[in-house]
Amino acid sequence: MNLIENIREGLRAIHGNLLRTVLTGLIVSIGIMSLVGILTAVDSMKYSLTQTFSSLGANSFDIRRKGFNNRGSQQGRVSKVYPKISYVQAMKYKDLMSDNARVSLSAFISGATVVKSETEKTNPNISVVGGDDFYLESQSMNLAEGRGFSSFEHEFGSNVAIIGNEVKQNLFKNKDAIGQHITFLGRRFKVVGQLEAKGSSMGGGNDRRIIIPLETGRQISRPGSSDLTYDIKTAIPNPEELDYVMGEATGIMRSVRQDALGQEESFEIRRSDSMLQSLNEISGYLKVGGFVIGFITLLGASVGLMNIMMVSVNERTREIGVRKALGATAQQIRQQFLIEAIVICILGGLVGIFLGIMMGNGIASLIGEGGFIVPWLWVIVGLTICVAVGVISGYYPAFKASKLDPIESLRYE
Repeated sequence: MNLIENIREGLRAIHGNLLRTVLTGLIVSIGIMSLVGILTAVDSMKYSLTQTFSSLGANSFDIRRKGFNNRGSQQGRVSKVYPKISYVQAMKYKDLMSDNARVSLSAFISGATVVKSETEKTNPNISVVGGDDFYLESQSMNLAEGRGFSSFEHEFGSNVAIIGNEVKQNLFKNKDAIGQHITFLGRRFKVVGQLEAKGSSMGGGNDRRIIIPLETGRQISRPGSSDLTYDIKTAIPNPEELDYVMGEATGIMRSVRQDALGQEESFEIRRSDSMLQSLNEISGYLKVGGFVIGFITLLGASVGLMNIMMVSVNERTREIGVRKALGATAQQIRQQFLIEAIVICILGGLVGIFLGIMMGNGIASLIGEGGFIVPWLWVIVGLTICVAVGVISGYYPAFKASKLDPIESLRYE
């Protein structure tokens, strides 16, 4: 009896005891479903949250001149003053990084600004920021009404503005702000967009902000003047490559700023993925916990499978005796019972993997939108565990069957 015949005989035995096979396979299916389901849910939730965090800047980093937020001296020592990042330097960096990342430039134009409409004016608490064509996207700002700036408005510095919710409420109250005109910093601007309300945290935030094209901000600050310092935000598609791109950005920025070899950087790079790092840490703990729970369930399934295989050996004692009398060796008997156990585990495992994937993605869909994930790693792990469970659970019953005396087996009732 060769291996192929043993496999066929094992399949015939499984088909002959179909109900028992189904019930045994369900035991394994539940164990694999719990393992794959939990781990799929963790991966799917992580994917969904990663996408959300990426939209909040988790895949980006900021570059500013070093010491931009210094407040005088510390312990009697005056902090070193570093030169501002100029427009030429910021544009050169943007050009050099454009192939690997999306770079947004912005500049703080004015704070404590009074903004006027035809009939109303705000308190002197409005900030004005100049931003390029990627500014709104990089800062995760959404428009409640209106539109963003056109390429023409960015290039030629048109007098157009996007206002925050509080600015709109103060100046236009129940009127539509889009298309209206406001005045600040000695210029008259047309309102083309309104930001979504964000609340009054952090002194007003986006609600007390006005965004104008970056070129317009440069004109207000007088062309060629060194008053403005430019902030650079670099975003990449894949958060996993953030460290690599930050290293590349550091080298490019040192070259642009002409920082000498061995000299410390005259700029600061701050990554924005602290939430993503916390998520990775939490998801790691969840995966460990899910694996332990699934493993315990599988351990119970393996015990149940071993018990059923022992019952099968006792029921088929006469059959084993006949096969031995016909010349079957102990190895062939062991092989047959092992094949039965492994096939049952694989069939149950395939069903469990399918149910686990559906269950995991279903759980993840309840907390947020995300793509349908097939965790191939956990599929392979699940199938490997199925085979291992089949071998472990089937070996002792197979070994016991192979040691039966043929004469005693034939006399067994």
